[in-house]
Amino acid sequence: MSLSDSHISLAHGNGGRFMRELIDEVFARHLANDVLDTTVDAARLALPGDRILFTTDGFTVQPLEFPGGSIGSLAVHGTTNDLAVSGGDPLFLSLNAFIEEGYEAALLERIVVDLARSAAELGVRVAAGDTKVLPRGQGGGLYLATTGIGVMRHPGALGLNEIREGDALLVSGPVGDHAVAVLLAREQFGLRGEIRSDAGSVLPLTRALRGVPGLRFMRDPTRGGLVSVAHEIARATGLEVILDEPAVPVRPAVRAVCDILGYDPYYLACEGRVVAVMAPEAADHALAAWKAAPGGADAAVIGRLQAPQNGGAVALRTELGGLRLLEELEDDPLPRIC
Repeated sequence: MSLSDSHISLAHGNGGRFMRELIDEVFARHLANDVLDTTVDAARLALPGDRILFTTDGFTVQPLEFPGGSIGSLAVHGTTNDLAVSGGDPLFLSLNAFIEEGYEAALLERIVVDLARSAAELGVRVAAGDTKVLPRGQGGGLYLATTGIGVMRHPGALGLNEIREGDALLVSGPVGDHAVAVLLAREQFGLRGEIRSDAGSVLPLTRALRGVPGLRFMRDPTRGGLVSVAHEIARATGLEVILDEPAVPVRPAVRAVCDILGYDPYYLACEGRVVAVMAPEAADHALAAWKAAPGGADAAVIGRLQAPQNGGAVALRTELGGLRLLEELEDDPLPRIC
């Protein structure tokens, strides 16, 4: 790293030489591409077609590096995943970095390198950005905010309004990995393990379903996890979501941590999973497509949508055959996961 100071100071955000060096020697050097020009106020982009997707997101996580990723890769994947589950291919990102005074410059560069690598793997270019330095004590080390632009590729309609009674609910892999990996990385409870975050791109998974007739809706279950997506579906459609407990994939290590600490894996954040709603006759086709795609080996059909009859919008059919109502999330199960 060529940045002369070992830690970030307020001078790195004052608009002068130190700020220019920070932008040029850390951000622009690692994120260089044919549309990023740090000398202009607005990037000029060529966008194909007329079905443009646009999203924005913010990222805070502690620790900033965790098994399976960092806040840098999380920012890329979190934003591009929102475009992917909307049926699109991501093209461009903007990046805003809020850096706390005293932050270690070498750690900042590692995170930017991780961010640049993740973007390059997806063929996504960072086209614009900004940096702000916050006084010591007014930030969590580093916050990132991103905006994503993509183009719609799914040929049909996608949305909550497309969901019908009898549709099947699928998930692309085990739930709760990200939240538990971050929890263990904090070392707050004296627990250790080899659990890695599922943080990653879901683009191969969403592309695998584009040619499957009967795809109604996709969502990535980030904050609030699987249950929050299920409540979103139930609230929008007026239908009940019935999840099948034996079918929902949860890693034994994740379930063990949840049992010890009193968490419910169905409410925990994922950062590399997709929940999809399919027409019932298309569920097996979609499941096979996911299992053949990167990241989809453990995909499963986990539930159905039905007319209200159990007095609850979302319920879990247990291994013993009973129903457990899953209330909508109110309190944060874990702070600052994503």
